[in-house]
Amino acid sequence: MKYSKTIAKMHQFVDAGIVPGVSFGILDNDEEITDYFGQQELVPHRIALHPGELYDLASLTKVVGTTNLILRLLVTGKISLDESLSDYLPEWQSPQVTIRHLLTHTSDIVGYIPNRNQLPKDQLMSALLQLKSGPDIGKVVHYQDYNFIFLGWIATKVLGKPVQELINDYVLEPLELGQATFHPQDITNVVPTENIPGQGLIRGTVHDPKARILGADCGSAGLFDSLSDLMHFSRWLLGDVKYPDFLPDEWLDQLFVDQTPGHMNNRSFGWILRSYAGHPYILHTGYTGTLMVIDRVAHTALIFLSNRVHPDPGNKMFLPSRSELIRTFITEANQ
Repeated sequence: MKYSKTIAKMHQFVDAGIVPGVSFGILDNDEEITDYFGQQELVPHRIALHPGELYDLASLTKVVGTTNLILRLLVTGKISLDESLSDYLPEWQSPQVTIRHLLTHTSDIVGYIPNRNQLPKDQLMSALLQLKSGPDIGKVVHYQDYNFIFLGWIATKVLGKPVQELINDYVLEPLELGQATFHPQDITNVVPTENIPGQGLIRGTVHDPKARILGADCGSAGLFDSLSDLMHFSRWLLGDVKYPDFLPDEWLDQLFVDQTPGHMNNRSFGWILRSYAGHPYILHTGYTGTLMVIDRVAHTALIFLSNRVHPDPGNKMFLPSRSELIRTFITEANQ
């Protein structure tokens, strides 16, 4: 089997206790490989993983939801890449930050918010707007949720609804992602995340504390979705599924091109940009243990879903193991 090493790596995640369980999908031209194994829950009970369950996508929300919402606003001319964040949020005091900076994580937002994860929503929103851009704007990539929170607020200013409602109306429905949701109705079909002492198991509620506070006004995290939906989404990125009224092909192409102001070759719009054997591919990760890799030249994709923060996020082996998985997949994909 072409992807035997990649699949073996994913089994090692479970066998070594790095994650409780894994659901994965591999696309290779017309071929699809999917499987699931391990546990969805270890505490307070051991419950086996089932097919079709929803995962807290964490930061995959940025590329599945918010990036595509912003691209649609760009395509229709409602916003432009070089506009200042201050044009939409006048409370923001670093007008040099543009929409391009936010999309590529090159805004270099600096500052500290005391007790950030305990603030009520209005105070957190106010505190975020009091942050500033640092001296490395446009020069370095500094991955921050704040960038996509602000992008969500820009969309709200333009279209008049909270960003999560806009993602549902302008992205999830047009792309026919029928299981994607910010509000899972049947939480028994949701893979749990962290088990917090004194609070209990998080299941069906977003894991990220900022997203919990901001609710519908958070564009950086909060989306739940299934493997099958993300396979369909990946088919769209690969060009196998067409939605010409959603984004023109030339804009979809821009997801595989360096979009950083300093031409650092490591970020497109929303996505991490990498190269293999001289051609680009994109990927993104989520803190809860999610991963997507898309290689249009090899015409392959990997969707890896786990809940590595269950029962707690303390496992130090996940990040190096994830890096090995990405390298293994890309190598096998291009053989």
